[in-house]
Amino acid sequence: MPGPIQSIERAAAMLRLLARGSGHHGLAEIAAALGLAKGTAHGILRTLQRVEFVEQDQSTGQYRLGAALLHLGTSYLDANELRSRSINWADSLAARSGHEVRLGMHLDGAVLVVHHVFRPDDTMQTLGIGAMLPLHATALGKVLLAYDAGLFATVRRDELTSLTRRTIVRAAALERVLAEVRAAGWASEAEESMPGEAGVAAPIRLPGGLVVGAIGISGAVDRICQAGNRPKAALVDQVCRAAEAVSRELGPAN
Repeated sequence: MPGPIQSIERAAAMLRLLARGSGHHGLAEIAAALGLAKGTAHGILRTLQRVEFVEQDQSTGQYRLGAALLHLGTSYLDANELRSRSINWADSLAARSGHEVRLGMHLDGAVLVVHHVFRPDDTMQTLGIGAMLPLHATALGKVLLAYDAGLFATVRRDELTSLTRRTIVRAAALERVLAEVRAAGWASEAEESMPGEAGVAAPIRLPGGLVVGAIGISGAVDRICQAGNRPKAALVDQVCRAAEAVSRELGPAN
């Protein structure tokens, strides 16, 4: 087995130090406390700043724990923030693809729809914000399962509900599909959740790669898919580009 990674150990020690006492420490103090050169300490602090685990007071130059770290263990990214950062890209995806767009994140063993954009046509549609969708039978859910081993372990302990004749109900089969999702970087489903409907989704990531949600399109199978129920390449590309754009929106610069 490989040994410990020194830079991570140092970063962890730095976070523990910042959590003590007043919670405000200067560079020289941090370096001295941890027995590090100032240049080394500064490099670690800059990295922790970039991922928002550490903040620097512009008036004093001192460092403190960042808001992102303080939110860990509760909700690293709440639904309202994810929705607000994604609205423009979701609207654009609906306009380009011609399909309805949903943004989802995990909640209580299901996909919580936190944003929904109607198809750009005049047909009757129902707003789906707040809906809870099955993880194993939707493209959004497959994305969330594919990048969260703990969540998949929880799901596979229970019986997978059959919603249509195409729903994946065997854990081993679902596991193989999730491996394909990770390899491709996107997920799809065709009539697994509802007869006649299909979907495509891609992951939304925080800096560093953590998947916190998914964005996807859904619509009639014959409009989403080509032969063999494979989603059309142009639609897959549009969904992946939208997911990448939202992920950039969640970056430290924002």
